[in-house]
Amino acid sequence: MIEAAREVFAEFGTQAPLDEIARRARIGNATLYRHFPTRDDLLVAVYAEEVQALCAAGLDAAGLDTVGRARGGAVAAGEAEALVDRLFEWLAAFVRHVAEKGDLARSLEPSTRRSQLHEEWHAAMVAAVSGLVERAQEAGALRADVDPVDLLVLAAGMATAEPVRVKRMLQMVRRGVVSS
Repeated sequence: MIEAAREVFAEFGTQAPLDEIARRARIGNATLYRHFPTRDDLLVAVYAEEVQALCAAGLDAAGLDTVGRARGGAVAAGEAEALVDRLFEWLAAFVRHVAEKGDLARSLEPSTRRSQLHEEWHAAMVAAVSGLVERAQEAGALRADVDPVDLLVLAAGMATAEPVRVKRMLQMVRRGVVSS
């Protein structure tokens, strides 16, 4: 159901007909509504899955398990540059996520529960980028004063730019944060 919803929302936007989601999922409308009583519940499920995948990719790129512990111990000597590469690949994926899914996140109905979800999602994103930044700093590849949240804010601000500009801006940021 979630995969069908992701496809339909991507194709028609967040106001897509729920009947089309049920049809593509090969289920009846009643089944869809039993699992997701409101459009907002379905939007939350789709967005939450996307955030979870992006965060898991960040932790994996940092060589961390799902609770942020390093797999395999300290960063190997030749691994520093690769960590920086993975950090900036993840930041590029984050920019794409914000650009492509920003409307989805903004379409969620405001509520205390949604505010809590946004806080959880933000914390998960911070944990993912923090793992990458801290591992690169441990390896001596990034300046010690690089703040992971600053990188997220910079990257989020790039979401409205065309891809060629995003690539160029990420290269500029990289030159500014890499240790000399």
